[in-house]
Amino acid sequence: MPTFAPNIFHLKKIISKLYLKIIGWEIKGSIPADIKKAVVISAPHTSQWDFVIGRAAFYSMGVTTIHFMIKKEMFRFPQGALLRSLGAIAVDRGKSNAVLLAIHRMFENREDFLLLITPEGTREYTANWKRGFYQIAMNEKAPIVLSYIDYAKKEGGIGPVIYPTGNYDEDFKLICDFYKDKSAKYPEKFNLSAQYKK
Repeated sequence: MPTFAPNIFHLKKIISKLYLKIIGWEIKGSIPADIKKAVVISAPHTSQWDFVIGRAAFYSMGVTTIHFMIKKEMFRFPQGALLRSLGAIAVDRGKSNAVLLAIHRMFENREDFLLLITPEGTREYTANWKRGFYQIAMNEKAPIVLSYIDYAKKEGGIGPVIYPTGNYDEDFKLICDFYKDKSAKYPEKFNLSAQYKK
């Protein structure tokens, strides 16, 4: 007999597919079935709509284990319960070592764990992307899955999977090569020209 949770997720999947169809978006690609744990990065990130469309895209693909980090101050009642239901993880940005340890435990203790990170770290223009996602992938020996949103094509989905080599500069070139033709909602805020922060 089906349980309550799968029924809820199935409903989210149906609603997400309907929503994406209504707004005219197409979702392409999928996370390979053999990848159970990964760091998933998403770009461009210049609008709050990125989250709405991106979350619907993952639901439509049947991805149930995607999680993302949000500062703990956002988890006040009543929105905390909603955020957790969407996969949010509360973090204290002032304690980076504690965040890395918490993430490590999640990777270690869960059979399936996908951590979504927006390397830009802000919806505003930034000269440098943050490189925390790469550090996490190296620490956890996890692949990096490239996900995207392209407003010009009204298309989103999953691109290549990168297995970090430890040569950050070379791996970064592969990432930039994939995202360089993706169109942000606000193109003037999307930057790929600079290296990530050290």
